[in-house]
Amino acid sequence: MKKMRYGLFFGDSITYGEYDGVFGGWVDILKRYALQKYNEGSNELIIYNLGIGGETTEGLLKRMPHEMEARNSPEGNIIFMGYGANDLAVKEGSYLVNPSQFKANILTAVELAQQYTQDIYLVSILPISKTIDGVVVASGKLRSTEEILKYNQAIKEICAEKSLHYIDFYSGFVDDKEILLSKDGVHPNEKGYGMMAEIALPVIEKYLE
Repeated sequence: MKKMRYGLFFGDSITYGEYDGVFGGWVDILKRYALQKYNEGSNELIIYNLGIGGETTEGLLKRMPHEMEARNSPEGNIIFMGYGANDLAVKEGSYLVNPSQFKANILTAVELAQQYTQDIYLVSILPISKTIDGVVVASGKLRSTEEILKYNQAIKEICAEKSLHYIDFYSGFVDDKEILLSKDGVHPNEKGYGMMAEIALPVIEKYLE
């Protein structure tokens, strides 16, 4: 008998798919793929893109219990969390969310998610273009590779501690980041979002079988 699972993708503008006028971002590519597979006779995976531009883990914790309660499939849920790109940004000399608070917030979010599923995936932070590495941009935010590596390490540690899955977009991007990122140096372009979908595809494939 076919199963109907829900895939809940929490994150910021990179989860939302900002600046991708062609595909709508990596989550939307996966959504279309899952629908196509369902039409071909696979299990049903209903994907919800719950990305909000500019969101940090502080915002995630405020809305996560409500979002999960509203979208809970009795046949199974898969939860993805892609955070850190905003948390690690420094504005007027302070992190939006400092490293220790970031880790604590993710751990709290994992506990909330575990009330609904054991299928939890944490998503790495993408690299940034060298043109904005350590540079204060128009929004007043400063991001650096050093901080990205630090926050990604925290995400990896949580995955190891809690036996969660880690989706490593960083490694897939880092060598070709200048051609996979959009003009702002933070968000992927269409090619970059396509690469993310390609990396994540095997993850959702197993829920469609």
